[in-house]
Amino acid sequence: MAPQPTGAPVSCVEKIKVLNDNYRELAQLAQDAFEDALLMECDEEQIRRALHELVDSLRNPYAGRK
Repeated sequence: MAPQPTGAPVSCVEKIKVLNDNYRELAQLAQDAFEDALLMECDEEQIRRALHELVDSLRNPYAGRK
């Protein structure tokens, strides 16, 4: 799914399982929120922008650690 910062693939089976599980859960939560907003007659493009902004605002709490 996601490579390491060096570009090498993540090779641990358990790590890959956790990443995939998290991805599926996040995708379902985002889909549910998107559908709820559409049912409330929110503008689709505005919802998409808000979700993109949410992802862009995520911070790395481990930045600078080695």
